[in-house]
Amino acid sequence: MEPERKRFRSSCRDLDSWDAVPVLSDELSRDVELVAAFAAPVLDKKRTSKLVQELHSTHPLTDLPHLKRVRPSGTRDSPHALEILICSANDANEPLDFDYRSLGLGEPFAVKVPSRAPLTRPQFERASKHWPTSFHEDKQATTALRGELFDAEQKAKMHGFMTLAIEAAKEGKKRGMKAVGAVVVDPRSGGVVAKGHDCGGDHPLRHAVMVCVDLVAASQGGGCRSYGKYAGCAHARPDGESGAPRPYICTGYDLYVTREPCVLCAMALVHSRIGRVFYGTSWEDGAMGTKFKMHALKDLNHRFDVFKGVLDRLCRELDEEEPDEKEPDEKEPDGREGKLPPEIHNAIE
Repeated sequence: MEPERKRFRSSCRDLDSWDAVPVLSDELSRDVELVAAFAAPVLDKKRTSKLVQELHSTHPLTDLPHLKRVRPSGTRDSPHALEILICSANDANEPLDFDYRSLGLGEPFAVKVPSRAPLTRPQFERASKHWPTSFHEDKQATTALRGELFDAEQKAKMHGFMTLAIEAAKEGKKRGMKAVGAVVVDPRSGGVVAKGHDCGGDHPLRHAVMVCVDLVAASQGGGCRSYGKYAGCAHARPDGESGAPRPYICTGYDLYVTREPCVLCAMALVHSRIGRVFYGTSWEDGAMGTKFKMHALKDLNHRFDVFKGVLDRLCRELDEEEPDEKEPDEKEPDGREGKLPPEIHNAIE
């Protein structure tokens, strides 16, 4: 048996080998877009406040409200310490239709400025290289981008849950299914609510995520199918408390899945009100970062956080391994509840 200290060190190395990277909305992840505008040197910096007021009246920045009006001179050898933003190119006639010299301004010049307000620290740093801008930081997004959102203890739990999903994927692969596994977790208790793998051999729409959603529903007295013949698919039994409030399917739950969900599964997670999704590896038809970002669409009535890269190497290797020999299906017992595997019992306890 491996010594406890050695196993602990190995576990620490495993945790350092991956990061849970946030899959942000386009607004949070897009690069800085620039638009043309006009600026001019301020000849007398003592009149700067007055100039700002006058330009706000004659040339309000209605389409660029996030930009600050004044910045330090863009060149070190400039005889003028400050430059002021006059207007966007869309609002100006060429030449500019006002007497800038009477205002105490130098010759106007074209400049590229950020078209939108930055939402994350990286966006702000890139935008500031072009023109000063106001910044209302999404601190959680910034922390997540730095890889500082989850501490070592949280990553250890995530490691364990994704390991269960990988084991489920391997179980499905033995039965000739796609090597995709998923686990639904109640983050408040740390208990595993459901565990499943792809069952596309039974029906093309029974992806691993769809199976898990159905198993969660079964744990609440619903569900539409029994997965008892599959040892890798099971759900936790209700706690038996009469009248105890239950969530709507996956409300507040976390999903760990080895591969990025498709559009079908993404919409099922929207409708079942999942709380967070953690997936291992991306794929070309993925709907949570690769092809679409279903979790961040504003038109939908529910949105949730998504993170990728949890045990990405091991999840990626699931598709690279040689197919396992298919095991014969066991006879499916009556009822919807399969026997709960020991690892789910242990996770719940």
